[in-house]
Amino acid sequence: MAKQIKLTAQTRTQLGRNAVKKIKSQGLVPAVIYGTTGTPANLQIGARDINKLLSHAVGEHLLVDLEIVDGGNTSNRLALIQEVQHHAVTRNVLHVDFLSVDAGKKLHSEVTIEPVGEPIGVKSHGGILELNLHSLEVECLPQDLPEFISVDVSALQVGDAIHIKDIVLPAGVTARGNGELTVIHIAAPKVEVEPAAGSAAAPEVLKEKKPEGDKK
Repeated sequence: MAKQIKLTAQTRTQLGRNAVKKIKSQGLVPAVIYGTTGTPANLQIGARDINKLLSHAVGEHLLVDLEIVDGGNTSNRLALIQEVQHHAVTRNVLHVDFLSVDAGKKLHSEVTIEPVGEPIGVKSHGGILELNLHSLEVECLPQDLPEFISVDVSALQVGDAIHIKDIVLPAGVTARGNGELTVIHIAAPKVEVEPAAGSAAAPEVLKEKKPEGDKK
């Protein structure tokens, strides 16, 4: 079940590049909220708050109880962190999109896949765990949204695979997409082919013989 994470935001009236630079200098991050519930709004949130929140989370698609301060008025909206823009080098948050959701209506969201355990095929036979899908799109009510999806891989041998249809999801959560898609696969170890004994290390390079008249 999704944790009720509280986050505070303030409405933002000044827009444009200069306004964004100004709020960033104050330790704030620009954000927007939109969706089928409530009206869209431009927001600003504490940079320290959002960076701390995401640093302790497995994925970024989190359900938050967003407290919005607008002058002297305060309102709460249930929202999903829909998209986060990061700085290419520092990875600090530059912008956040919130999707306002209805507690009584199902939503679609990407949830991070977390392999659990060490596969027998890796531990005993040198296989390689390949994570083909890092997240899974699910459908559920907001309160049923899992923070991540654990997949036990400890029994997998070399050549074994887990598909979307094989994943056991929490109650109230269903997977979207093709159930035959491979999520995790244990590949065979790579074998390096050694050169045969006595073989030449490098092919001989034949130089073209100069005509007699070219000799100096």
